[in-house]
Amino acid sequence: MVLGKASSSSLSMKSDEDVVNNNNNLRVLVVDDSPMIRKLHDMYLKKFGLEVQVAENGKNAVELFRFGASFDLILMDKEMPVMDGAEATKELRAMGVKSMIVGVTSLDSPYEKQVFMEAGLNYCFNKPLIADNISFLLQELNKNNNDKN
Repeated sequence: MVLGKASSSSLSMKSDEDVVNNNNNLRVLVVDDSPMIRKLHDMYLKKFGLEVQVAENGKNAVELFRFGASFDLILMDKEMPVMDGAEATKELRAMGVKSMIVGVTSLDSPYEKQVFMEAGLNYCFNKPLIADNISFLLQELNKNNNDKN
């Protein structure tokens, strides 16, 4: 299930090769308390030619931005110790972070996902992400970057 602010009716997927060739050196932050999910997402994202950094919780992600880091895409887990994904997303948005923030959760409740979306997410996916999800997100990022030019 995908929740998002944009219409998902036009999910025409480009080939993975097209997406990899157009990633424009995008930087991704994976925020998840599960070492297995961090490793899995890191592996998938690197296959798309992306630069990946990981953080174990929302507080670490917020601190990275406070110290000047920037990312094009943030994959944010919902349930984490110290600072959960919703709280971290709200704080990042309050700091003026314009990066695409995508919720990645194992929760099945539509209500929980909607509350997470309202924290400031662009999209919300079930975890772990699959290649089609990543392709879609990269297409959206590239489309947004082209719209700015």
